Formats: sequence, structure tokens, C-alpha cells
Amino acid sequence: MKAKDIMTKEVITVRPEQSVEEVAKILADNRISGVPVVDDAGKLVGVVTESDLMIKARDLELPFYITLFDSIIFLQSPRRFNEELKRFTASKVKDIMTTQVAAVDEDTPLFDIARLMTAKSINRVPVVRDGKVVGIVTRNDVVRALARS
Repeated sequence: MKAKDIMTKEVITVRPEQSVEEVAKILADNRISGVPVVDDAGKLVGVVTESDLMIKARDLELPFYITLFDSIIFLQSPRRFNEELKRFTASKVKDIMTTQVAAVDEDTPLFDIARLMTAKSINRVPVVRDGKVVGIVTRNDVVRALARS
């Protein structure tokens, strides 16, 4: 069994210039944890994942507050946090994406894909032809294929 036999062919992709907010919405709406990033020619230039978003978001400083009689009293102005949050969600995919992407071609055997995912601790591998994304294989795809064989 090869990548072309188990890959998802309808791949959701994003562009480097899209905002973090757009990507977060795409991930949430489609219940996926990551997407390939492609340039205008459809060539793979990176991957952005929930982890990338979370790593960037951890830099946000939440304002200190206390609760008193079911009320929240901020000890710092939440305005600064709101400004940081706006800056974060307006930042671009290119600012947070992973550019060193492990990819395979359509004829890569299933076991090689499984080894790659395990060795690199990744959950998805783009499938490329001439540098363009033609599919994606997830850990779930690999497990389902193993169960069928």
C-alpha cells in the first residue's frame, strides 16, 4: 500500500499571507489539527498546526484578576491583553508556520510513511508531486490502512 492509496485528495491548504485568526477558524471549522501552507503556484512552503498557534499564544500575558462576590476585578487593565490578542490574531501564517516540512510522494510505501511520522513526531505528511500538494496522509489514515490489511 502506498501514499496514493490512503491519502486524502481534497486537501485544505492556506497561504503564507493569511491571518492567524483565519487559520484558527479553518482548523476549528474543519476539525483538523494542521494544514499545509502553499504559495500562489500551489507549491508546499510550510505547515501550520494547532501546536504552532498554541506556542505563539503562550506569549500572551493574561491580566491578573480576583473574584469577589461573583464579580471579576482586574488588577491590571485588560486593554493591554486585548491589544496583544488583536496583534496575535492579525499576525500572518508565515510568521508561525514550520518551514522544514517532511513530505512524501504518491508512491511512498505505507510503512515508510509510518516510520517518518514516528521518527519526526508528526501527525500529518503532505503528499507532493513536483513540489505541489496533491494529498495528505494523517496518522488516522495510516491506522485505518493497517486495520484493513
